[in-house]
Amino acid sequence: MALSAVDETVHVRAPGKLNLFFEVGHPQGDGYHDVASVYQAVSLYEDVWATPADEFTVAVSGTADVSGVPLDDGNLALRAARALAAHIGYDGGVHLEIVKHVPVAGGMGGGSADAAAALVACDAVWGAGLGAAELQHLAARLGADVPFALMGGTAVGTGRGDRLSPALARARFDWVLVADDEGLSTPGVYRRLDELRAAPAPGVAAAPPVPGVDPVVLQALRAGDAAALAGGLRNDLQAAALDLHPRLREVFERGVAENGALAGIVSGSGPTVAFLTAGPERALELQVALAAAGATALHVHGPVRGAHIIG
Repeated sequence: MALSAVDETVHVRAPGKLNLFFEVGHPQGDGYHDVASVYQAVSLYEDVWATPADEFTVAVSGTADVSGVPLDDGNLALRAARALAAHIGYDGGVHLEIVKHVPVAGGMGGGSADAAAALVACDAVWGAGLGAAELQHLAARLGADVPFALMGGTAVGTGRGDRLSPALARARFDWVLVADDEGLSTPGVYRRLDELRAAPAPGVAAAPPVPGVDPVVLQALRAGDAAALAGGLRNDLQAAALDLHPRLREVFERGVAENGALAGIVSGSGPTVAFLTAGPERALELQVALAAAGATALHVHGPVRGAHIIG
């Protein structure tokens, strides 16, 4: 492939995500689960700068706790860069500078956003000129959430969550996020869900034969109706996350019962909790109340665009 690499740094921003609906099926032969999800990209971002280099290197900083983020090939953004280089036959390297704001191991797809940003940035800095479909194909090989971080907006995900269809969301939805210093392992949360279902445990949703999205959620998004959306929020992983991290129950109590959020939901595999509010003013009030109670609370909104070049 003919390349027209540039000598300058490229800056790409990619959003974190919330799962507004997440139904989990039975484990398959390879241990993975089919799911049906509604993703929404929200205004909490990862920033990635890509600079041409001879080798593949990465540095990580940010407002999130990055102490556990790997700086070798365990870093998903670095793996994305290597995968793109192999795909286009590029024999140079890149230095990635990542500034993280999405909670690490918080169920919001921060690592996937880094990978999506790295794909867009390296495509630009190496002059590959790949189209959206080709980047999506590479993204799907890196992880289920990476294709959505490229797409952004609101979408339905099926299969492993990487088969995406855009979903119409007519309005802005305001959320307050409560982060937690103690992350949760996504594979560990899935394993705990399987164990709870085998018991079975009270309040744990049985695995459906084929996961599907509740039409109520899609109708609420199309109508821009936050109250209706609140009634349809669901995350099958939530019971497992609460079982592994019991103090999250207190977070729900403070957000919904004490401070009037429309609803709360664990984001992905947790432990970040997202509270849906009636609008920006109510979100600000809830953020202030939760912060006063000692929580790390952030006001975000969605949907927002996927990974894109800044400047």
